[in-house]
Amino acid sequence: MTTPPPRRVLSLSTLYPNAANRRFGTFVARSLEALARRPEWSVTVINPIGVPPIAFGRYKALQAAAVDAVENGVAVHRPTFPLIPRLGGPLNPRLIARAVLPLARRLHAETPFDLVDAQFFYPDGPAAARIAAALGLPLSIKARGADIHHWGARPSARRQMLAAGRQAAGMLAVCGPLADDMAAIGLPRDKIALHYTGLDRDRFRPLQHTGLRAQVAEELGIAIPAKAPLLVSVGALIPRKGQAITIEALSELPDDTVLLLVGKGEDEAALRSLAAERGVAERVHFLGLLDHDLLPLVLSAADAMVLPSASEGLANAWVEALACGTPLVITDAGGAREVVTGPDAGLIVERNPTAIATGVKALLAAPPSRSATAAMADRFSWEANGAALGEYYERLIGTR
Repeated sequence: MTTPPPRRVLSLSTLYPNAANRRFGTFVARSLEALARRPEWSVTVINPIGVPPIAFGRYKALQAAAVDAVENGVAVHRPTFPLIPRLGGPLNPRLIARAVLPLARRLHAETPFDLVDAQFFYPDGPAAARIAAALGLPLSIKARGADIHHWGARPSARRQMLAAGRQAAGMLAVCGPLADDMAAIGLPRDKIALHYTGLDRDRFRPLQHTGLRAQVAEELGIAIPAKAPLLVSVGALIPRKGQAITIEALSELPDDTVLLLVGKGEDEAALRSLAAERGVAERVHFLGLLDHDLLPLVLSAADAMVLPSASEGLANAWVEALACGTPLVITDAGGAREVVTGPDAGLIVERNPTAIATGVKALLAAPPSRSATAAMADRFSWEANGAALGEYYERLIGTR
C-alpha cells in the first residue's frame, strides 16, 4: 500500500529563534518541530523580520540574522519587511503580507501546501489571512495572550483581527480564559479550540543536589546564601509581568531573601531604580536571558517562582517551574487556574506586594515536596502538543 504524502503546513510567525535572538519564540519552534517529527506532516515556517529603512543598533543584528535554514527538521525562511519602530503597528500586517506573498506563492507552486497557519493573532493573523486567500487555502490562527489583550484593545488592530477570524477555518487559544477573551472582542467562539503548551521534560525536571545553589551562584557570578529564601521570576521585564510588585514585596519578606529576575525588557532601568529606592538592590539580581541549560538549574534552586502578571495566556514559565519542582506564586491571570490545580502547584494570590509576600511566606513555611510539585506538570509535553496540533490541522483540512 502506498504511503500518502505528508500534509504540508505553511506557518507564519514573527516570533521565532534566530541568530540574533536564540531564545526568541522558542516555544513556537518546539511546537512546530514536534509536529514536523510526525511522518504525516511537513512544516515550512516563514519568519518575517522587521527592519527599519536604516538598520541601526539591534536591528542591524536582526538584519544579519535574516538567513534561511533547515532547523530541527523545519524549513525556515526569513524575509525582511519594512518596519517603523513604535509607530508601524497598524501597518505591519499589510507590510508583512506584501513581503511574504511572493515567497509563499513560489513555495506553494513548487510543492503545494494544505494549510496556512499564523502563530500569533497580531500582526501574524491578518497577514496570514491575506496569504491564505491568495493561495486559496484554509487558515488557522493561534492566540497566546498579549496579542489579544494588547492589540485587541486597539481599534485598527481589532478590526483586522476580527476580519481574519471570520476568514479562519479555525483558531487556537492556549487556555480557556483566553478563548473567552477572544470571544469577548468579537471573535467567533465556535471556531476556537484549546491547545496547551508543551514542555521539554528531559531538560525541565527537579535537579537536586547539595551543591546546587553554589553551582548556580558560580555560574551566574552572584552571591546566594545557602539558607536564604530564593525567589525567581521568569518573564519579559515589562510592566504587565509585575516584577515591580515582587520587588516591593521584598520589604515584607525575611531580610536575606534573594530575587533573581530572568528576562530582558523596557522596564529594566525602572526596576533597578525601584530596587535601589527600596534598599534591596543587593538582593535583586538581573540575569537577562538565560540559556535553556542554565534555566532549569536556577528554577530547581529556587523556593518559589513568582510572577504577578496583569494578563497572561498560559505562561510557559509556569509549567517549566513546576516541572523543576518549584511551586508558583502567581496572580489569577489567563490560564492560572488551569495550571495551579492543587496546593502542590503553589498559590494564586491578589496582585499586590502584601499578597505576594504572604503567599511566599506560606510556601516557605510549608513547602510541597519537589516530586509532588513536578507531578503537576506531567500532562505537558511537546509530543502531546504536536499530536494535538496535527489532529486539529487535519480537521481544518478535512473541511475544505
